Amino acid sequence: MNLSLRQTVWLCLALSACAVLAVPGTAPGLGGEARLTLAVFALATCAWIAAPVDDTYIALGAGLALTVTGVLSADTLFATLGDATVWLLICAFVLAAAVTRTGLAGRAAAFLVTGARSVRQLVHLTTAALVVTAFAVPATSGRAALALPVFLALARTLADRRRLVVMLALLFPTVILLSAVATLIGAGAHLITVGVLLEQTGESIGFARWLVLGLPLAVVSSHLAAEAVLLTTTRREDRRGPVKITLDALQEHSATPVSGPLSPPEQRCLLLLCTVVVLWCAEPLHGVSPAVVALIGAVVASSPALGTVRMKDGLRSVPWPMLLFMAATTAMGVALVDSGAAGWLVGGMPGGVPPWAFLAVVVAVSTAAHLVLQSRSARSSVLVPLVVAAAAGAGVNPVAAALASTAAAGFCHTLPASAKPVALFAEPPDGVPTFAPRDLLRLSAVLAPLSAALVLLFALAVWPLLGVPVLLESQP
Repeated sequence: MNLSLRQTVWLCLALSACAVLAVPGTAPGLGGEARLTLAVFALATCAWIAAPVDDTYIALGAGLALTVTGVLSADTLFATLGDATVWLLICAFVLAAAVTRTGLAGRAAAFLVTGARSVRQLVHLTTAALVVTAFAVPATSGRAALALPVFLALARTLADRRRLVVMLALLFPTVILLSAVATLIGAGAHLITVGVLLEQTGESIGFARWLVLGLPLAVVSSHLAAEAVLLTTTRREDRRGPVKITLDALQEHSATPVSGPLSPPEQRCLLLLCTVVVLWCAEPLHGVSPAVVALIGAVVASSPALGTVRMKDGLRSVPWPMLLFMAATTAMGVALVDSGAAGWLVGGMPGGVPPWAFLAVVVAVSTAAHLVLQSRSARSSVLVPLVVAAAAGAGVNPVAAALASTAAAGFCHTLPASAKPVALFAEPPDGVPTFAPRDLLRLSAVLAPLSAALVLLFALAVWPLLGVPVLLESQP
């Protein structure tokens, strides 16, 4: 196998780290299990960065290595796959398959965008519609696939205004990625963060609490990003003049009706979806786990009498590799903490760092991490265990630090390969005009510091008002 220069460099770095850890006397205070854990962690991270191997395969190999060497028990490794958050995501995908089958998402998009009368209205109504989809479809790639027909219909309607089409091609993936933070099921990285916090601090974040913390950030960041996309990809003359989006144009690219009375299956699915979301939000009142609520919803959505999708079709839509990846990386995080490796890594941090400076470094590193690690879940798997361990030493609330890291890691707009939604809209079908890499770089130069500053603002000023203080000692 021929290795590229980049792959060779990362392989040498990983092997060098393993060699240093293998030498007795190096890294004083580091036990044998911690050395093994760091060696596996270094190899896995470098493989995620440079190896042309599936991320899930690497994560499973790392989890297996830690189990075979005795750092992890087999029960711990396999228990992560049965975690409640994994079941929550499985059931959410079954619900999403039911919603997609009925065409409710297309109706909602048509209802919003057909009300636009100007370019700016179209941009922000589209943004609002994409934010709402975070409650119906759990994965950013799934939301991108669901939104692509809507984009194609808009592109056909605006075919004589090429810059607007390019702007929309950039708007859709940008908002899909930034609005994922709205819900706990918005990205697999969120569930990894919740699992790490529960393992290391005992702090549990449910659907309702994440919604309270994440939805305001998702709404503000999405609409700010929409303005950034509009201003960096269009000229003033492009934004002048009215726009008119018709239902007929949207219907051409939809296999289900986008107007007219709701069909009985659509009515049942809408009622079920609203009921599930309300029960998720009301968890503090009834005390039923979100995973149990999701399981009830999935059973109803696939039932012969009331459902709109067969169970086997719903389960076919579940991204099983991502779930295995989450389980394996959660086990890696457990090993990193239990072996003492995480504590040793952050033990050399300088003391007396102000909380705002600590959070600023966390946000900056997490924002830039997509340049090295393309997988959002891999970024959280690497960063969050270290951030949580370091936060306690810096006197910062680990929940605030973990949330800031996860939210900042949602920015991945620099290259088409940085995220699947960006790649999907970089090459749309039917010869539709799309953005060039330079358009993406221009947007990234504006949006990266804006997104990082906004996350830091929420961590320091907004989340404390919502029950997540900055300082560790100020927790109730």
